[in-house]
Amino acid sequence: MNVGDEKVFSEQREKFAQVAALIDTATEIVICAHTNPDGDALGSGLALAQLISQHWEGKHVTNLLADNDPVPRLYRFLPGADSFVRASSYEGDPDLFIIVDLSVASRLNQAQAVLERSAHVAILDHHPSTMPFGDVALIRPDAAAAGVIIAEFALAMGATITPDIANCLFCAIVTDTGRFQYQNADSEAFECASMLVDAGASPSLISLNVYQSFRLAYLHLESVVMGRIVTFEHGRIAYSYATRKDLERTGALPDECDGLIDVVRSVEGSELALFLKETPDGLIRGNLRSKGDHDISGVARAFGGGGHKAASGFTTDMGIDATLAAVLPLMRAVLAAGPGESPAPIARQLSLNIDREA
Repeated sequence: MNVGDEKVFSEQREKFAQVAALIDTATEIVICAHTNPDGDALGSGLALAQLISQHWEGKHVTNLLADNDPVPRLYRFLPGADSFVRASSYEGDPDLFIIVDLSVASRLNQAQAVLERSAHVAILDHHPSTMPFGDVALIRPDAAAAGVIIAEFALAMGATITPDIANCLFCAIVTDTGRFQYQNADSEAFECASMLVDAGASPSLISLNVYQSFRLAYLHLESVVMGRIVTFEHGRIAYSYATRKDLERTGALPDECDGLIDVVRSVEGSELALFLKETPDGLIRGNLRSKGDHDISGVARAFGGGGHKAASGFTTDMGIDATLAAVLPLMRAVLAAGPGESPAPIARQLSLNIDREA
């Protein structure tokens, strides 16, 4: 949040008060983020659960996983990571369902059923949303991470940020800013990170676990992905992929692939990057990145996904080759639209073409 933006600050403060009021009247509370959770989703959810448990008496808080997959290996060091419950096995009827790092119900996957039987819903998110829902929806696309919003909620409540909470939130911010390398690494993110370190967060602990603890199997997969990188449009677009057979051959785990988009993104001269991963069940998960002012989110939306201008994702069942054939023209359209211009009309037209050809 920009210093001096009193209107935004006032609106956020009002939303925080509304979320707090929902927590006040709730006993059974669940917190859940999007399917295939990343460091921001997991860290923010864990921090919020601990915050509620320590600041409000008599609350039973459960962190849900939207999928049946376990917590990704790189994030199992986070305090409370072993407390997650799969949404498919949760049978309660919550008084309050808090969604973090997400504002689209369909991306809750199996947790959507829990959402539908919850008495009240609150959203704390930083992804652009055209159709917010719930009793309270605090959506700040200018925030670098959901972790920033949770940290500011803690401060607004006058809660104590313990070292465990601080580590969860620091992980959330570090991972969503790409170690403070992405375009969203603004002064608010740095100020929040500084505050969290003062509260007991350990940057070295986060770095060791998230960025310096890769299994050899993953590094072998990374070499395969690096060898496959292709560029076109005079090097402005770069892409690569990993198949199910690649994972089987190297022994890498699907949840270890999240950082491979940054390998593709690192190509000199590239402005847009794409990485595709084939999952064990045959689905294709795509990660998209933009280095500059190009808005890549319209490409993800064309395939039912979403995200930010500079970082988005989607899932298809089209196979690697068909997905590449469909996505790459949209990426070319983003370049043609120019920096700062919305490629949405082009993306919508191309998505219609995809639907007709399917």
